[in-house]
Amino acid sequence: MTPLAHDVARCGLAAWNIEFRRVGQEGGGWPGTFEDVAAAIDHLADVEEIDEARVATCGHSAGGHLSLWLAGRHRLTGGVGASPRVRPVAAVSQAGVCDLERAWRDDLGDGAVEGLLGPLAEGSDRLAAASPAALVPLGVPQLLVHGVEDDVVPVAQSRDYATREPSAELLELEGVDHFDVVHVEHPAWAATRDWLSTRLGA
Repeated sequence: MTPLAHDVARCGLAAWNIEFRRVGQEGGGWPGTFEDVAAAIDHLADVEEIDEARVATCGHSAGGHLSLWLAGRHRLTGGVGASPRVRPVAAVSQAGVCDLERAWRDDLGDGAVEGLLGPLAEGSDRLAAASPAALVPLGVPQLLVHGVEDDVVPVAQSRDYATREPSAELLELEGVDHFDVVHVEHPAWAATRDWLSTRLGA
């Protein structure tokens, strides 16, 4: 994501390219991954140069899931991520996993959802707290950028989410795979950057 962050900065926007503990790393998964991204965005409230009323999130694949989750965590009534200090005004998911419950049922990524959240069962509270689809409506504009040729995260993840989330706009791209959407020279990124610039008034 670093080249994309640099491109955003060239447009006159501050870019905060965060990292988080991942599945397989110490403390990664639930709740550490979610605590990390929540802490990162809430830190912006303490950065004097940042207008916290004009913050947007953007992420790819697993980061796309977290981007939407950050935009919707104000809807959590308790637990990890609740009571955010900074609430995004827009969110972008690039080939993201929008619906963790569906991904779990479909065994997306050979058990990736349980790798992230731990053992799950029907009606899991953890799925309800961690899945953007369980938090709709998020109440902010969202752009879902997804290639039709994506063989890592099926485009159905974004398609189905968009039918349930009134504030989501789906940019579905023919001939585009999972990684094309994060190439800084690709038209998919140009459309994403322009969307972000418009929403944030750059």
